[in-house]
Order: sequence, then structure tokens, then C-alpha cells
Amino acid sequence: MDKLSVDVCVVGGGPAGMALGLELARRGCDVAVVEQTSHFNRSFRGETVSPDAVSLLARLGILENITAAGALVNRKMKLAEHGRTLLEVDFDDFPHHHRHPLDVPQPTLLAIMEHEARLHASFTLLRNTSAIGLVESDGAIVGIRSRGPAGEQEIHARMTVGADGRYSNILEMSGLTYRREPLERDVVWLKLPVPADWTSDTYHIRIAGGRHGLFIPTYPDLMRVGFNIPKGGLRNLRRAGLTSLHTRLDELAPELADLVRDNIRNWSDTSVLDIFTSVVPRWSRPGLLLIGDAAHTLSPILGQGVSHALFDAMTLAPLLSEALPKGRDELTLAAREFQRIREPSLRRSRSLQLRQEKLFTFSDPVRVLLRSTFYRSLNRTPWLKKRLLNNVFFQLQKQ
Repeated sequence: MDKLSVDVCVVGGGPAGMALGLELARRGCDVAVVEQTSHFNRSFRGETVSPDAVSLLARLGILENITAAGALVNRKMKLAEHGRTLLEVDFDDFPHHHRHPLDVPQPTLLAIMEHEARLHASFTLLRNTSAIGLVESDGAIVGIRSRGPAGEQEIHARMTVGADGRYSNILEMSGLTYRREPLERDVVWLKLPVPADWTSDTYHIRIAGGRHGLFIPTYPDLMRVGFNIPKGGLRNLRRAGLTSLHTRLDELAPELADLVRDNIRNWSDTSVLDIFTSVVPRWSRPGLLLIGDAAHTLSPILGQGVSHALFDAMTLAPLLSEALPKGRDELTLAAREFQRIREPSLRRSRSLQLRQEKLFTFSDPVRVLLRSTFYRSLNRTPWLKKRLLNNVFFQLQKQ
């Protein structure tokens, strides 16, 4: 079996893994990123990047490349119920340098990260390669066993980082304890052309009783649409026929009825996301660390997944690069310090998401009325609205 030795082996070439690989390579660390696919064409993956994460892309030095390659600037967010606007957010009103979310196709984001990382001789990307096992010695993880185009290979590393997403194989193989907490819904995703009378700079949220939908402009001229169904409810929805899908969207956005019927003609035009959060009490063991969705899966509400992936990478890279010359004990301490730094922000985001999820599931008339009253009151109180949204979108820049 062939062997490769690096300072850090990152399993997973998503936003967390590629950003970490890029930043470590810039710091002179030998890093290998192991990616099981041959491409970055991920359908219905997170594409919304929060203003704080935009500031991190600027710090990575790739923001200008991303905007030149194609990204939409999100200037407003509107929440409406049965055609009435309950809450409207104008990101121009915030005082931060990077105040607007961006919608960036993941293939664009990841390809630019790869291009920048390959400028450094210490970076290696292994495509079509899967981690099939962990290599352990004296109670510590010292690398992975992988399978790729040339067969099986051991990749030895002083630190192995699991960045392989919400269904992480590295987490499963690590022996670390975790629990998945299913939420009350799943989300059906699809894409539509942006309607002629909708602007491409506004993120729409529609609610109707216990149902809600997200309508997110996507570069260059499409819109990602996600609407909730009961947990495990896809079978019943499909049994009722494609007309049932059309009808659900009619309830949320009747003005899109023709677009929906013209573009969604088969269930293959949709994708379903199982909604859950993952709680991993301890993100590391000697020689191994989890980041991104592997450590802390979030729901799609408020577009936090990609942003926290980038936060993780930019927080971890300096900790690892400083600890690598000092040996295993320092790397173990660095991994623990990483979790200590990142957990408070994750807890805040998870709490905000769970409260928002609960509001969106209200269906009885009294709670629906209370929810509508809350959003209207928030909309009429600019200082409170700004304070709450600062906690969502500007955790980093307000420090």
C-alpha cells in the first residue's frame, strides 16, 4: 500500500475543508485535502454567505475573484404572510464594512479556493478519493486509509481533520459520541427562473400557517426555492402526485404558479434535505478534529452553514500552524482551544435557528396571530430589529 505523509490531512473538499487547506498552505503547512467526488458541482448546497463570512473571504484574499466570477449581492430580506409584508430588512442600514450577504454558487467558491491553494507547493488535492478507515498508533489517530483511482493508500498526518459534512464518515469512525436531533420538518428544494417582476437582490421568506418557503436569488438568473414538509413526509407528498407540490407552492407564492408548472415537471427536478442538528460534545481526540457540519450540523434557516464552515477554517488554521512544530500535545491543546473559541458562536446560531424554526411551525390561529404581531412589532422598532439581526449576521464584525 502506498503511503503519503503530510502535516494535516483534511477529509472533505467543501467550504470548510477547502478554506482550511488554502489557509494552511499559505502558512507553509503540508496539507492534503481528500475529496470523494471528481468535481464541485453540488446541487442544492448552501450558497448563501453571511456578511461576516464575506469579510472572511476578503481576508482570504479571494473576495474580488468571487464577485468577478459571479455572485449576487443580497440587499434586502422580506418576510410576508398571505401577501402582507410582516418584516423587511435593508442591509444598507447596517454600519459594518461588509454588510450584504452574497449568494455564491458552491462550484465557483470551491474552484477559486482550489486555484489559490494550488499556487502553493505544499497543497495537494486528491479527487475521487474516499477515507475508508482511520490509522491509529498509541491511542492517537495518525492518518487515514483511503481509496482512490490508484487503489488504496495510507495518508499519514500529524493532524487529521474531518470536514466531510453532515453525514460525516470520519465522525462515524472516530469513536466520538454524538446525537442527531431531528427537527419537525424536511425541506424540498427546487430551482426556478427569477420572475420578471422580482429583483435579484432580495431574499424572500413566505409563511402560511405552519408552512413556510424560502425564495433565494441565485447567480446568474435563477432562484432556489425551499419549502417545508413534515418530517419523513416525502413519501406522502409524492403519493399525492406532482400537483400536490404545485399546490403547496401556490399557497406560499401564488404569483409563481405558472413558473412552477412550466419548470417542475418531474420529481427529479427537486431534492429533499433531511433537517436535523448534530450535537457532538467533544470535537476532537488526539490526532483528530472535526469541523463544519461534521462537528455541528445546523438547519438551513438564516443561511448559517457555509458561514460557520468558513469561521471554523479561519479560526483553526493559525492554531494548527502554531502548534505543528511543537508536537502532539500542543496539537491536542490547539484542537481543544478551537472548540472553546467556536462553541459560543455555534450555540447562539443554533438557539436562534431553533426559535425561528418553532415560530415557523405555528399553525393554530392564536399562535399564528401572535407570530404575525411579533414580526410587525419588530418591523416597527428599528433599534430592536437591528440588534437582533446583528446577532444573526454580524457576530464577527461587531466585536
